[in-house]
Amino acid sequence: MIIVLKPQATEQDANVLLNQIEQCGLKPIYMPGVERIVLGALGDERVLQQCHFEANPLVEEVKPILTKYKRVSRDVQPHDSVVHIGNVPVGGQHFVVMAGPCSVESESQLLSVAERVKTHGARVLRGGAFKPRTSPYDFQGMGVEGLKLLKQASDLTGMPTVSEVMEISQVDAVCEYIDCLQIGARNMQNYGLLKAVGETGKPVLLKRGLSATIEECLLAAEYIVDAGNPNVILCERGIRTYETATRNTLDLNAVALMKQRSHLPVLVDPSHGTGVRELVTPLSRAAAAVGADGIIVESHLNPSEALSDGHQALTGDMFAQLMQELTPFVQAAGRKL
Repeated sequence: MIIVLKPQATEQDANVLLNQIEQCGLKPIYMPGVERIVLGALGDERVLQQCHFEANPLVEEVKPILTKYKRVSRDVQPHDSVVHIGNVPVGGQHFVVMAGPCSVESESQLLSVAERVKTHGARVLRGGAFKPRTSPYDFQGMGVEGLKLLKQASDLTGMPTVSEVMEISQVDAVCEYIDCLQIGARNMQNYGLLKAVGETGKPVLLKRGLSATIEECLLAAEYIVDAGNPNVILCERGIRTYETATRNTLDLNAVALMKQRSHLPVLVDPSHGTGVRELVTPLSRAAAAVGADGIIVESHLNPSEALSDGHQALTGDMFAQLMQELTPFVQAAGRKL
């Protein structure tokens, strides 16, 4: 439940109530606002009802949170969250572009792509060091060596990095070299992994599962936040439907709905959402128009030789064209790149 204190309530008054919440066996949340202090109490609804917080003279209102996801809900925090990846803000008035290769293949490949996308306006460098592949015979990534190359590229370009972590055993290594941990679609409901990245405090890019509902995606985010990490960015990357013309069906409905129900930033991945490089630019424009906080796209200077997902990667010229066409849509949405 949410406990709204009266305007005259002080931080000391709030601490008394927070201690009371904790003594009841509930999880306290402190949310100081501009005009008044708001507290949260998470736990068994039967215990909540027995605490009678509304009887406290400093309490103005007590409101139950009806959604299953509590801490990521706008009921708890009505204003948008802004998550910082390094020095790059994601959310609020900012529209961020993350770009880079699907897989880190070599030092020269990564550095050339990084320099090219930075030149044209990308703020965050993406790249896969550990790669979940449908076939066990496909390229699985360079592992820790790939992480080191991403760190090297970050140091040279000044761009923070995002890369996928697939197992709990990889978390420490990824944290050592990478600025933002990505949870891929196949691991969205790997609850042990969600708790593990939640305990790191590092920004987490959480991709929606291939067949996950919006509520399931928000509940996955709740696992990370509940573990102590509020720095979560949601990502719509397309869902599996009966349509076979594209790799997935990019669900832009989900972007608008998640923005309505949650205060967390929401990105769109049109590369995986379509699987067709010629569709990445128009779907990126649509993402900006529907209210997304940014996009994450794949770029490779020679896609025909890419070790993974070359068919959906933008060439250097296509990425430059994307940024040129995207700018007026971002501005029309009241955002800035």
